[in-house]
Amino acid sequence: MPETVKAVSFRVGTNPQIDIKSLLFSEIEESIREFGEPLYRARQIADWLYQKRVQSFDEMTDLPREFRNRLAERFEFGKIDIVRVLGSRDTTRKFLFRLSDGNLIESVLIPASPALYGSRSDRRTICISTQVGCAYGCKFCASGLEGFSRNLKPNEILDQIIAVERESGEKIDNIVFMGMGEPLANLENLMRAIRIINAPWGLGIGARHITVSTSGLAPQIKQLADEPLQIRLAISLHGATDEVRSQIMPINRRYNLETLLAACDYYVTRKKQRLTFEYILIANVNDSPDQAEQLGRIARRLGAKVNLIPYNTVHGLTWSRPSPEQQDQFLSILRGSGVAATLRREKGHDIDAACGQLRLQTKRELETASS
Repeated sequence: MPETVKAVSFRVGTNPQIDIKSLLFSEIEESIREFGEPLYRARQIADWLYQKRVQSFDEMTDLPREFRNRLAERFEFGKIDIVRVLGSRDTTRKFLFRLSDGNLIESVLIPASPALYGSRSDRRTICISTQVGCAYGCKFCASGLEGFSRNLKPNEILDQIIAVERESGEKIDNIVFMGMGEPLANLENLMRAIRIINAPWGLGIGARHITVSTSGLAPQIKQLADEPLQIRLAISLHGATDEVRSQIMPINRRYNLETLLAACDYYVTRKKQRLTFEYILIANVNDSPDQAEQLGRIARRLGAKVNLIPYNTVHGLTWSRPSPEQQDQFLSILRGSGVAATLRREKGHDIDAACGQLRLQTKRELETASS
């Protein structure tokens, strides 16, 4: 497994490589004090960043030019470039971004989907990435096919939201960290980004409209449980027994179901939200009636909801989705056992919207063109 890149250090006064959008408001104020400027400048900067959405210090026209120059010397002002946008028949849109170091990541803008929480919705949801690639090697997922490169910095997480809003002209009001990478493996940078997303001076999106997904990093689930923000947690379960889960999710060999569910027990004692179990239905792998019954027992134990997702085909992998009849049978067993369950009529199947597919396709096209 590739070595995980450590989260960036945010010592404001000493690291000139920090992006201005990776700073909390208190850290912006700290820098203002060091510059000898009045503290109201911090509010001006935050407004330029997150309300007016400027893309350079030069555009902050109500700041003195000398001060803008000093900011530019101290901080980076990064942005991410849109490489490709694919539109689906169901209005799902997939965005491929190039980062400043040339790495590619993906985000998906998803039309309103009641399946996310099981109730009527008119939300605009964005599914965003937290890492370049993934080290956890889930067998059905395209994100980790070429391994792990690095963690995303807080500003790179934020910039996905800002860039999609700018390109689409739509206001995003629901965020799911279910894109490329394992969010809880980048917990420090993730939580810093979430605090900026949630803050009134930042993007102002409520904590209950933010969902973090994990493949099952039990220690980090406990850490997340101790965070004061009431963000939601979704567990990518995808197998209701150790035998099935270990077959498709290597993380289960490190944190088996007993360990994972113990962490979930701790989480639900600390938080007011119900857990969600994400469960991708894969034909002849995890779609049997026995798996449905086992999943029902797990969900009842934790009072969790289950979101069933028919498998999105990934080029180069042999998995397939169950028939509609098999999907409905699985759902019926869950509901019959008293579990709140939904079957997501998946979004973006015609544009390969599953995590990592557009990035992988684009990288291979570029390699072919240069050879």
